[in-house]
Amino acid sequence: MSAVRGSTIVGLGRAIPSRILTNADLERLVDTTDEWIFARTGIRERRIAPDDVATSDLAYEAAVEALADAAVAPADLDLIIVGTATPDMMFPATACLLQERLGASRAGAFDASAACTSWVYGCAMAHGYIAAGMAETVLVVGAETLSKITNYKDRSTCVLFGDSAAAAVLRPAPPGEGFLSFVLGADGRGGPLLKLPAGGSRLPASFETVERGQHFIHMNGREVYKFAVRVIPRAIRDAADRAHLSLDEVDYFIPHQANVRIIDAAAERLGQPREKFFLNVERYGNTSSASVPVALYEAAAGGRIAPGDLLILVAFGGGLTWGAAALRWTRPHRQGER
Repeated sequence: MSAVRGSTIVGLGRAIPSRILTNADLERLVDTTDEWIFARTGIRERRIAPDDVATSDLAYEAAVEALADAAVAPADLDLIIVGTATPDMMFPATACLLQERLGASRAGAFDASAACTSWVYGCAMAHGYIAAGMAETVLVVGAETLSKITNYKDRSTCVLFGDSAAAAVLRPAPPGEGFLSFVLGADGRGGPLLKLPAGGSRLPASFETVERGQHFIHMNGREVYKFAVRVIPRAIRDAADRAHLSLDEVDYFIPHQANVRIIDAAAERLGQPREKFFLNVERYGNTSSASVPVALYEAAAGGRIAPGDLLILVAFGGGLTWGAAALRWTRPHRQGER
């Protein structure tokens, strides 16, 4: 059955912790330097949530702003999807915790787990629900507290990650407006390259798993980098092709903010100007599922994108996973946006 309608973003919100962890701060924790970190990643600082703040707390803050921006009441939500690699707990879903706190009693709720690609996956699912007539209003949140699972003795990973959240409210749109295409992919053979080894049914929490540091992020950075440089241009091209767009027609690319060198390599391989790729990795580092929606929020709030502009959102992450979406921007610039 072909979709008789599409979906579009009608509201955005974000939550950024106030504490800043700079490269100079990390120099006092591990054997590294500001120059080394910035040259290899493009990161100067990242945000860190307080000890008593969980992922659902950041998700709630971002959701409240997004709902207000969209002029949507929590009671009007049909579905809540939270993309996260750092849920408050194994179950219930962080989306259920958010549903209760918002008072969105009519909404179904579940989490999407595709690591850094989770928010893009969540938008694809929300679009499908709306296009099929199964939902009218969907809240999609990307929220992370990666600092809780980062080993600050491991200089290869602790320089990369930060905390944040962002949310989008999706509503129906005529075909040709809003989301124009989605591309989702996975290659489970790369699962061991980026993982949180313990805490699940394979390696339940124990004294030994804690002693071995298996409740922290483990990453083969070199192989993940090679994967990202290969898959990001492919996902962008596939999303453009499915939307019947040429890359030159795209006004702006909103990529996952993992490493500036990955974004530079994608721009070069696609033959697109670097200026068309939005960057905020310098200020936030890699915030996993929150990365793309925070970047989209800032691009919109900063007046970089306007109604009618064509965008491609793209992410990659553990799994290994990737996802991209072509989007004709329909949301007007809000007066007083920061």
